[in-house]
Formats: sequence, structure tokens, C-alpha cells
Amino acid sequence: MLLCLFPVFAQVADSAYVKKQDSLFSGLLSDIVVSGTLRPVRRLESPVAVEVYTTQFLRLNPVPSVFEAMQGVNGVRPQLNCNICNTGDIHINGLEGPYTMVTIDGMPIVSSLSSVYGLFGIPNQLIERIEIVKGPASGLYGSEAVGGLINIITKDPQKAPLLTVDLMSTSWFENLVDAGVKWQAGKKANAILGMNFFSYQHPIDKNNDGFTDMALQQRISLFNKWSWIRKDNRQANMAARYFYEDRWGGEMNWNKTYRGSDQVYGESIYTNRLELIGNYQLPVREKILFSGSYNYHHQDSWYGKTPYLGIQHIGFGQMTWHKSKGNHDLLTGLALRYNAYDDNSPATLDPLHGGNKPSRTLLPGIFVQDEIRFSGRHTILAGLRYDYHPIHGNIVTPRMAWKWKTGREGVFRLNAGTGFRVVNLFTEEHAALTGARKVVIAEELEPERSYNVNLNYNYRIPFSNGFMVLDGSAWYTLFTNQILPDYDTNPDEIIYKNLNGHAVSKGVSFSAEWNIKNRFRSQLGFTLQDIRQIRETADGKEETFRPVLTESWSGVWSFSYRFPEQGLNIDYTGNIYGPMRLPLLGSLDPRRPYSPVWSIQNIQVTKKIGKKMELYGGVKNLLNWTPNKGNPFIIARAHDPFDTQVEYDANGKILQTAENPYALSFDPTYVFGPNQGRRVFLGFRFTIY
Repeated sequence: MLLCLFPVFAQVADSAYVKKQDSLFSGLLSDIVVSGTLRPVRRLESPVAVEVYTTQFLRLNPVPSVFEAMQGVNGVRPQLNCNICNTGDIHINGLEGPYTMVTIDGMPIVSSLSSVYGLFGIPNQLIERIEIVKGPASGLYGSEAVGGLINIITKDPQKAPLLTVDLMSTSWFENLVDAGVKWQAGKKANAILGMNFFSYQHPIDKNNDGFTDMALQQRISLFNKWSWIRKDNRQANMAARYFYEDRWGGEMNWNKTYRGSDQVYGESIYTNRLELIGNYQLPVREKILFSGSYNYHHQDSWYGKTPYLGIQHIGFGQMTWHKSKGNHDLLTGLALRYNAYDDNSPATLDPLHGGNKPSRTLLPGIFVQDEIRFSGRHTILAGLRYDYHPIHGNIVTPRMAWKWKTGREGVFRLNAGTGFRVVNLFTEEHAALTGARKVVIAEELEPERSYNVNLNYNYRIPFSNGFMVLDGSAWYTLFTNQILPDYDTNPDEIIYKNLNGHAVSKGVSFSAEWNIKNRFRSQLGFTLQDIRQIRETADGKEETFRPVLTESWSGVWSFSYRFPEQGLNIDYTGNIYGPMRLPLLGSLDPRRPYSPVWSIQNIQVTKKIGKKMELYGGVKNLLNWTPNKGNPFIIARAHDPFDTQVEYDANGKILQTAENPYALSFDPTYVFGPNQGRRVFLGFRFTIY
């Protein structure tokens, strides 16, 4: 049996730092947040509920990417979309990944083409905190911020450590190097440079289906950020990130000589990405800030013998003016977004003249919001955004918020707003790229709209030796023109069209956090949700469907204990998910129609060595859970990935034969959790302040 080691967060000797960081999650009402209102405010004062996750949270269960770290956030789930290449997205409150906007320092840097890769490769050593807004944020951030927002705040070069290094390796031969360094360039400039390198080059097939259980990956990300000291503390900073990844999964005997061939099946993805972000506060009396970003994304992919070659350029500029007068905080802004996209898929075909027709979209917008304070306890926020889309025309998204400060430690918030999303299927839906099913676009797709109401209450209970934080939310979201892939009508097709009806997402969530003497810390979270599609049939009746890969309930937890005399920290983390409906290929498909209740649990111990170093190690996936348990197979017809032995009738329907008794075709999209089983990890951190 394996010796169980325990996870732990690293403590810092500086007591002031410990006091500042006495919440690993969202407990501190004094935290500074920016995501809810586009300006820095204390979390207690924000009329929009914002959850804050510190860098200490990332160390509770050390992982090579922010994507995997999201498994510890209540109501948020990293979803793998393919059993072979293991790309994925983030679900917030049960909504698909394309409904979540990911930003870095408030800039929409993670474009739709890279949504499945954008949370990989951000150097963890340069992350200051992660802010999460659940519910529509289109009133400030525009399209894509329909279901929620994840804003990654990077460190200020003036306050970052001089040097940080994190090295980790696992018994699955995963190797991570994550490092950051700070330097001063003259009297008025500071800079940080971070690197994230991850390598996994050892094919493993523990479920014996002939395919890799985890995609092999080799990626490097470099992040450089500069800030300048200016008169009157005006802002000026600039950052750049370069990302490269070589990822493949497939049959165990695949190598690059088979890339694009029909001899041995493999999914190979080369990704090159460049990001630039920055902001500059104008040297005038008024607080006027210009923010801008640019990203270039090139993807060279083969899914078996199906190529997907995509290039995207996105430029974004925004000018905001913030004015405080009396009990009013006024924020207004102009935004302009340019999106140039080209690929070799049907998404860029010219339906009238044939040939290729790249998409080029200029999306201007203007927004205004007023935050009005009443008697120190009540705050009202009213906002309105207008965007013009060259195809879909005028798009208006209002938002309202009311905050009631019930006391020194309690806040009640009511938020209501709308969101919109312009859909690009081939940049969002990995299943549309695998070549496993035929893609059918049944009509010209209209933009989706959402209408949301969210209630939140946060209360901090101080004790003589610690504190407790209670947080509860309830939400209701109505969608019109929703677009979700239809896997059910034809098992050999994915059909896309606007929903003839509406969809509803509703639920409640609760979390509790304890801190006793900065020694014992724990966090529990539970989410109960109901995601439904209501479709109108041809005879005018309504049918209710539950979308695939949406769990009805989930939970997360962490328990930490520190032994200061011994320099030891212990942590136990985990999550649990209720059943999800899974995408079967037909009535004869023998795989489970619903996933079982499943849980990933981790344990770790950290030993502090002096004030600068710490050694950590533990076990991931203690229960050794994998989705193949209880299933006859995960990948349909893994022995025939090019469907050479599949027979069809005159209408293109798959025939049931002795060789194919379940009438299936090759399909790797039946996935709801990672295929990695139990593994041991060991790591080392070094920090100089």
C-alpha cells in the first residue's frame, strides 16, 4: 500500500504577510477586487459578488495549470471534451465552457480559438489572485461573458518576490518547472519574467483500450510584465506572453510519421500563441485609462486524417473614465474589438461563391454605469452597454445591482442583468473538429441572449482565535436562441441550430470556511443546480431535455493543518460530482447513459526548510477513480478508428452486424472525467523576497 502523504499550503515567515493572506478562498471582505466593476474596490464594498482565490489556494493541490486548479472551486468544473487529446473548458454553474470568459488582468486575452488551451501555461508563480464572477458580465465585458468570468490577476512587478522556483514531478512522469524573477530597470521601471514548462512524454494505457490514457504534452510559456512609477501614482504597465505546445494522443504505437495518415490513429495539435496587454493612465486631472490587448493564435491540428488549421487575430482597445462625485461613482467607457479568423473548416466557406472566406469582425461598444451609495449601508449600481455587430446589428445589455451592508461583517447582494454571445462553433466545440461525427449546421445561427437574477449573502463571524465565513447564493438564468450540440437526433451527426424554445439554469450554492489560529483551515462547498432545455415540438407541445455533461449537484472541500514547531503542513482536498447525462451513439450503445457519482481526492504534506525553501509531496486521486470503471469501454470502436469495417444502409444509417453488434462508429467524445488514476508527486519550492 502507498504511504498517504498530505497536501498543504506554504506558510510565509512574515507575520504581516500571513495576516494579509489569512484566507485561501473568498473569506476576506477586505480583499481588493476589480472584476465586478472594472475598478479596484474592497470586496465588502463591491455591489457585485466576486470570489477571490489566492496563490495559497493554488498550493493546496499543486497542479501544472490553472485549468486543473479550478477543480477546487465550488460550482466550477474543468470539463475534458475528448478522451484522446484531453482538451477542455471550464463549466460555471453547469454552463458549457464557451459561456465563460477568461481574462488576464481584465483583458479578454483568451480568444475563442484558444478557449480550450488558454488556461494552460500561465506561470503560477506570477499569479497574484484569481477572481471569479458567476453570472452574466456582458454589461462590462461584452460577448462570451454570459455564464461567468474568470479574471487572472498577475503580480505587480514592484511587489513581487525577487525569485520563485517550483519544481514538481509525478509517478506518471509528468514534469513541471514554474519560475519567476523580478528586477529593477532604472529608478522608475520594474519587471518580472515568468516561465512555465510542462512535459509528459510517457504513453500509458491502464484501461487497455490501445489508446493513451492521457495526451502527451510538451509546452512552454514565457510571461514578461513591466510597470513604471509615474507622478500621482498613475498606472502604466505592459505585459507579453508567448505560448507553445505540442500535444498528441492516440493509439499507443502512433508517432509523428503517422500524422494525418489513416494507418495509425492519433490527434496531434501544435499551438503557437502570442499575447500583448497593457494599460496607460492619461496624464490629466481626470482619471482616464486606456487599456489594450492583442493576441495571435495559430493552431495546426490533425484529428486522425482530418486536418484543422486555424489562425486568429484579436485586437482590443478600451478607454474608461472614472469620476467620483458625492455619493456617485460614475464609470463610462468606449470599447473596440477586432476579430480576424480563418480556418479550413466549413465555418469559413463562402456559401455563395465557394472557396474560402475568412471572418473579419469589428465590434464597437459603449458602456456606462453609476454606483450610488445611500447612508453607508445601501448601494445601487445601474449599467447599460451597447454593442454593434455587423451581422446581428444592435445589441443592448443592461445590468442592475443592489448591495445591502447588514453590519460590519455581512453583505447581501442582488444582481440582475443580461448577456449575449456570438457563436463560432469551430472555435468552441472540440467535438466538431474530431471528424468522428458529421457536423450539420441546420440554419443561420442567431446570437444567444441570457437574462439572469443572482442573490448572494456573505457573512464573516470573527472568533477570539479565528473566524468563520459563510457564503450562500441562488441564481436563475433564462436563455433564448441558445445553441447546444444535438448528439441525440442522429448518432452519426452533431446538429447545431438555435433552440426552438428556451433554456433555464437555476440553482443554489453554499460554502463555509473556518480558520482557527492560522493552524487549522477548512473549506466546504456544495452546489445544487438544474439545467434544462425546453423545446417546442411541431405540434406546439413542449419537451424538456437535460443537456449532456451537466451535473445536478457537486461539492468541494479542503482541510489543512499546520505544525509550526515542526515546520509541517498537511492538507486534504477533494471534490465530488453527481450523475451527468452522457453522449451515447444510439439505443444499442452499451455504455452508461449517466455517469456514476465520482470523486477525485488528494493528500499532501509540506516540510518547510528554513525561511526560503519547502519540500512537498503526496498522492493524487487517492481512490484511483477512472471513468472506465463500470463501462465495457470508453472510446467507441477503438479497434477501428477509421471506420473501415462500419457498414451503412442506403440512408447512411449504421447497420448492426456481427462485427459491429452495437451499430457504433468510432467516437472519443464519451468523456466526463480524467483517465489518470492514482499517482504520487514530489516537489520543491524556493522563494527569495
